[in-house]
Amino acid sequence: MTITFTTPPSSADGARHHLQAATGNVEAAERASSALRASLSGAAEYDKILLRAAAGAGKSYALVRMVTEALDQAGCARVAVTAFANKQIFPLAGDLGRTLGADQVCLFVAADRLPEVHPEVRARVTIATTTAGIPDTCAVVLGTSHKLGALGEPGRLLDHLGCGGNGTLPFDVLFVDEAWQLPRHRYSKVEGLAPISVGVGDVGQLPPIDPSQNPWRGDPGYNPYRAWPTAYADRETTCVVDLPAVWRPTPPQLALWRAFYSDWDQLDCVAAPGDRSVELPPLTGAPAAVWASVASGAPTLVEVDGLPAPEAADVDLPLLGVVEELLTPLLAGGFTTVTRRYDGTGAPLGEVRTKSAAPDGDPLIVILATRNQAVDDAADLVARLTEAYDLPPGVLVASTVDSWQGQTNALTVAIHPLSGAEQLDEFNSAFGRLAVTCTRATHGLLLLARSGLDEMLDRAPARPGTPLGEPGSRSLPRQTHQRILAAFSRGALSSVDLTV
Repeated sequence: MTITFTTPPSSADGARHHLQAATGNVEAAERASSALRASLSGAAEYDKILLRAAAGAGKSYALVRMVTEALDQAGCARVAVTAFANKQIFPLAGDLGRTLGADQVCLFVAADRLPEVHPEVRARVTIATTTAGIPDTCAVVLGTSHKLGALGEPGRLLDHLGCGGNGTLPFDVLFVDEAWQLPRHRYSKVEGLAPISVGVGDVGQLPPIDPSQNPWRGDPGYNPYRAWPTAYADRETTCVVDLPAVWRPTPPQLALWRAFYSDWDQLDCVAAPGDRSVELPPLTGAPAAVWASVASGAPTLVEVDGLPAPEAADVDLPLLGVVEELLTPLLAGGFTTVTRRYDGTGAPLGEVRTKSAAPDGDPLIVILATRNQAVDDAADLVARLTEAYDLPPGVLVASTVDSWQGQTNALTVAIHPLSGAEQLDEFNSAFGRLAVTCTRATHGLLLLARSGLDEMLDRAPARPGTPLGEPGSRSLPRQTHQRILAAFSRGALSSVDLTV
């Protein structure tokens, strides 16, 4: 069977690429750094600086730059860097250690988590498992919000390290990586470490606790489960800057990025047309049409009809079976990703070719699922295909969407969160869950769904964009889902016609 895919109307007109796009991020980061310098010198009264990024904007590079520039200021003697999880802290510690030197950067980590620290990171930093082990000569101390905000820890840090340049608190600036993933109640434990907080991150991240479960009902404007920057963004003492370019997506994916980050004044793409491609093996039938669409770089949605009923809307073995039938000939024949490299300014360099027979770097294909049971089923699929085709590590992996945020891969395959749903709810409509699903891939995105998405959205009642009138854009109303679907190249497939 041949599938005909629709061509979505482009909303990426006028996008800048390469150096022109990357320069926008440099200029935005400089505005944030300028606000921080002014605050440290007393010329401005900002106590919160928020550098907002879309997925794949290179915000970690901007954070390292801001840390180094802050330490060059006379009023800044020492800074802390925190995040919710060690998987965010560890690579950042390595980057800062490479820039500043191991004697200037201390990774403050629990003793039982030491085995998780990569040897390269260990070589670039000083490691402390207790407060007393932190050298008082270190300019940067990194630790999770749970480590730095443990009961009594701020006092121990002050007693051991002494005051920073501010004369009162142990640090002069608190940098928060993946700031929109840190809930307010966790941020409150570390906020008092420094007079100035700098939050850097993707506004589409999923918080670790469901923000719709607000334990504080007395004030509809307060929710300790929401990302902490939402409580400060509108204050006069907060400086908010947006990074206007993304490094991760292909140019055809930019329209999808813009659909998610529709309030951005500008969003450009460093990758230019032709910078990335996927070389496919000989394929026939439906797999040939599907993978040709994915390889074009356009976000692709395949809607399948005629499947047996699923166990649940988001635990769908029959639809996962379609995923397996599509993946089988691709993996059997082997494929190659072609990637243009860039220097730090966005100027193009040479190409890198990665064959599925010899993967290197980020995983080539990731299957994402929303529920643990669904990812267990996907993991079984991965195990079967890995054994059948003797796939080396890094070709095919499975993960929950929540666990995969912050990660990057070449091709993403996922079940659309609304597939099989009878109505919108806080889980299947979570902004972060759909955004993470759609913004991990550097080369191609394939979503599958049971047919009927448009009909379900057409009959869905109007509902607010956020539950309970609380701050933050976490749930997607009907119109936003429709805008996002319009950015996909869409095709229909009947299960009885799928032959591999």
